[in-house]
Amino acid sequence: MMSVLLRQIARYVSQKAASDPEAREKVFKAARDVVEEAKQIAKNDDRAYAAGRAFRRAFYKLQSNR
Repeated sequence: MMSVLLRQIARYVSQKAASDPEAREKVFKAARDVVEEAKQIAKNDDRAYAAGRAFRRAFYKLQSNR
């Protein structure tokens, strides 16, 4: 069930990014940020802790954008 939902979300985002230059730029920036976070997590010895911190930062950022 969850994979179907994630697939639909990914399809919507890709269609939106393909048709709208502003959305494309936002998606590109978000993907770049995700890659940077993944690099930081991979470098850390305690990856679970690093992933938790990255999630917390993203969650707080989402909350502050309300």
